[in-house]
Amino acid sequence: MKYLLIFLVVLVIFIISVTLGAHNDQIITFNYLLAQGEFRISTLLAVLFGAGFLLGWAICGLFWLRLRVSLAHAQRKLKRMQAQNEQSTAVTTSPSAGRRD
Repeated sequence: MKYLLIFLVVLVIFIISVTLGAHNDQIITFNYLLAQGEFRISTLLAVLFGAGFLLGWAICGLFWLRLRVSLAHAQRKLKRMQAQNEQSTAVTTSPSAGRRD
């Protein structure tokens, strides 16, 4: 259900941008870092929106990947500590450990 709502929001944003783009055929001069170019305002808005969307997903993906790696590391450490704990409790609870007859 959550994915359906996300899809609908993205679809509505896309439809609104296509509608606005169809009515904005004005040519503007866009000055970017090294040069400048003449673009239709609808094309420029679509490209910048798409670039921002992809950049946002890339940044979120990197944070998610870092979190997953950290979680995997913590799980490995937890398993290793549990194994050490089980080993130490098995040694201390064995009946022959520490008794001399």
